[in-house]
Amino acid sequence: MPLRLPPMGRSRMPAEAPRTPIEIELAAAIVAVRGDQPQILVARPGGEDRTPGLPSGAFNPLAHRTFEIGLRAWVAEQTSLSLGYVEQLYTFGDRGRHARREDTGPHVVSVGYLALTRMGAQQGQLSASAGFQPWYHFFPWEDWRNGRPPLLDKALLPELEAWAADLAAERDERPRRALSRRERLRLCFGTEGSPWDEEKVLERYELLYEAGLVAEAARDGRRAALARHAATPLGEAMRFDHRRILATAISRLRAKLKYRPVVFELMPAAFTLTELQHAVEAISGRHLHKQNFRRLVEGTALVEPTGETIGTAGRPAALFRFRREVLQERPAPGLRLGARG
Repeated sequence: MPLRLPPMGRSRMPAEAPRTPIEIELAAAIVAVRGDQPQILVARPGGEDRTPGLPSGAFNPLAHRTFEIGLRAWVAEQTSLSLGYVEQLYTFGDRGRHARREDTGPHVVSVGYLALTRMGAQQGQLSASAGFQPWYHFFPWEDWRNGRPPLLDKALLPELEAWAADLAAERDERPRRALSRRERLRLCFGTEGSPWDEEKVLERYELLYEAGLVAEAARDGRRAALARHAATPLGEAMRFDHRRILATAISRLRAKLKYRPVVFELMPAAFTLTELQHAVEAISGRHLHKQNFRRLVEGTALVEPTGETIGTAGRPAALFRFRREVLQERPAPGLRLGARG
């Protein structure tokens, strides 16, 4: 009797295999800058669980032709915010990401987005459950503007050093990892003389999650978190895997700052160079020397004077605007900040 094969392009599924419905969610890390603080829009649900989360909404393929159209539509409807720059990050769909064990409901896959907006009168139209918060509230170890964050040496690194020293656990995971725990700790957190890379926000958060040091790991039932917990809270937790999405957005924006003029999506039409410097410092999480920053801005020809000033007492500050012609002049017009000093 000849062997019968299934048709090409179709896999044979066991008759008893359950089919899990999938829903597509669009989650947005909506970023703004207020003064010298990078802000992220968060929503807090009602009831007993007030854990904040990123604004999110379901994708309706019958109403929206693309993901981005759907994202902009429900953001405008729910928050009255007009988004400027929008960029898709990654798709987040790990099993158990909604922290409900043995859940038989639809599996939710989130398409994460980075979105930029300007602070303005429209923020007063937000619902009572939504508002902007500094993103360093969720990632306090990422803010180096006033020097090395005390949290690193007080709580975070001692816990990670103890985790990295667990050689028995590391032997169990070695086949799945190209680098040792200590090597990953060195590369992510700049230990043993390695530099701190501000773009590794996501890698640092994922290492903390793997070590069981953030609240989300304990909530998700990670074995490491059941045996270990940080004595000092490492930033506020977020719903589902939204802090991971936010970490991805911060990493992407910090990298983008160096080769695209995205910072001007967060600035008003006219601004001072001091305001621009504060915005760049807020995003990058690092202090910049005033004169070096001004030379960098002048050398990149990203801005031009408006001819107006602000302030009357003392020395009035000149106002500048984004010089849009630079987009046609250079393929990568950004602010290359160089290595951390």
